[in-house]
Amino acid sequence: MARRALHPGVDPDDDLSPFRDVNVWVFDLDDTLYAPTPELAAIYDERMRSFIRRELNLSATEADRVRQDLYGRYGATVRGLMTEHGVSPDAYLAYVHDIDHSAIAPNPELAEAIAALPGPRYVLTNSPLHHAGKVLARLGMSDLFAGIFDFARSGQYAKPHPNVYARLIAETGADPRRTAIFEDLARNLIEPRRLGMATILVLPPGTRDVFRASWDLEKGPEPAAHFLTENLAAFLRAVAEETSTHDRPA
Repeated sequence: MARRALHPGVDPDDDLSPFRDVNVWVFDLDDTLYAPTPELAAIYDERMRSFIRRELNLSATEADRVRQDLYGRYGATVRGLMTEHGVSPDAYLAYVHDIDHSAIAPNPELAEAIAALPGPRYVLTNSPLHHAGKVLARLGMSDLFAGIFDFARSGQYAKPHPNVYARLIAETGADPRRTAIFEDLARNLIEPRRLGMATILVLPPGTRDVFRASWDLEKGPEPAAHFLTENLAAFLRAVAEETSTHDRPA
């Protein structure tokens, strides 16, 4: 337990031994590897709203309602727009992500923690490839990942659809029982947990205790996440330490 005090991103009661068997690491992008500033988040929202308003000839209020409704039902607004309205996903994604990525700051601490993980690492995102590449470059993580599974590479399905995870497994040959996945949305961890992956929910700073309290009070199905953290870099350092102090399976 004394070791855990060095890692504020880890609950003292967490048993990290399952990570000794993990040899594939999957990370969501937006709100997981980085948290958009309030200004950048507002830009994303406005560009989504303005595209929908123009393409569907809606008021700003109605466009926002449609955006939220499609996001809730499909996991990504783009999937709903192409399915229900015939909108080109490429046009939508290009417009929404045509932003100034310089607002995203490098994160050498997190990059170092990811680099220490044993085995290949992948990004799994509902965003387009060009956006993911620019984000990783800004974060200083361009060379850390074996591949990026974006909306197109996932067959134009969006998390949490099971096809997204099935394609990742098929293309990488990953064994779900030896794979860990990191996400900021609990619903995107339901299918990975069902498949046998180790699931980690990445929370905003200062929210873990509140989330844990509400989680413990729930009387429903088993939670989607095995672990919670509000400090991803610290959590990964603890995981890397756990894996390095034990013989790894061949």
